[in-house]
Amino acid sequence: MQFLDQAKVFVRAGDGGNGCVSFRREKFIEFGGPNGGDGGKGGDVIVECVANLNTLLDFRYQQHFKAKKGGNGSGQNRTGAGGADVVLKVPPGTQIFDQDEETLIADLTEPGMRIVLLKGGNGGFGNARFKSATNQAPRHANPGQTGEEMYIWLQLKLIGDAGIIGLPNAGKSTFLAAVSAAKPKIADYPFTTLHPNLGVVRIDSVDFVLADIPGLIEGAHEGAGIGDRFLGHVERTAVLLHLVDATLDDPVEAYEIVRGEVVAYGAGLEDKPEVLALSKADAVPADELKKKARALKKAAGVQPLIVSAATGAGLPEVLRALAAEIELVRAADKAVPVDDGWRP
Repeated sequence: MQFLDQAKVFVRAGDGGNGCVSFRREKFIEFGGPNGGDGGKGGDVIVECVANLNTLLDFRYQQHFKAKKGGNGSGQNRTGAGGADVVLKVPPGTQIFDQDEETLIADLTEPGMRIVLLKGGNGGFGNARFKSATNQAPRHANPGQTGEEMYIWLQLKLIGDAGIIGLPNAGKSTFLAAVSAAKPKIADYPFTTLHPNLGVVRIDSVDFVLADIPGLIEGAHEGAGIGDRFLGHVERTAVLLHLVDATLDDPVEAYEIVRGEVVAYGAGLEDKPEVLALSKADAVPADELKKKARALKKAAGVQPLIVSAATGAGLPEVLRALAAEIELVRAADKAVPVDDGWRP
């Protein structure tokens, strides 16, 4: 399945129906009076978060969404039918931005969340509304109000508990495939991963979602390589897993490149807890691995874990470190009191 995490969409609410000019005409009733009904309300534009989606791919093939116009009023005081709403279904984690791509309108994180983005125009009044003591036969009615319209940007930021970062070919996809049922593409060339992948991980009765994003290279925040756009998918995570390829001549340089890009991206990523690990440990001699681990500890200020997704060595230790950080965040979220608006 293809992956799309950003889309520009045009939305328009329905126009209100026109009011009706009509008079009651029945046998033996000489002065029936006005009985024109009101127009119906135009349809709304609604955005709904649904659970069975994980991409914005549907919006590649349809970018214009227009709600239906309200029906016109008719005689005998009959109100026109309301226009049908148009509903945009988006995956959890979708943010709605104004056309400037900066003004956040809504952030839909849970299935079932709905937002009325644009309201349809009100229907116009029929001539029965304008009857008065001094104007008992009004011959005018109001047109329906015009529906609102706008361009919006939909941006998807996947909902994950932990995110994997690192240079291309650091073993991120291999790690995800080894600890979950996810099947990302794995190959021995850079940028094999072109879009984020998610996998559900279980360790010591703790379940969490692990996100793998395309690798970063130096200058990614300026558009080098695939750029840093996919870092948005780990903004919501509780912890980052930073994988450094142990087969590199200088793993410290690799670590500093990725950290530099994370800091340049901002959005609070640089302040998230980070679990540091040297990957591909099975491909490096033990004495060389210890030397590189000491150098990395000196540069990062923390002891890196040693892991090999190919052999499974070190995987439980890494997963337990991630789970511990995630459990701390979950406990903190539960401790936050909920303000339901009630006061004694």
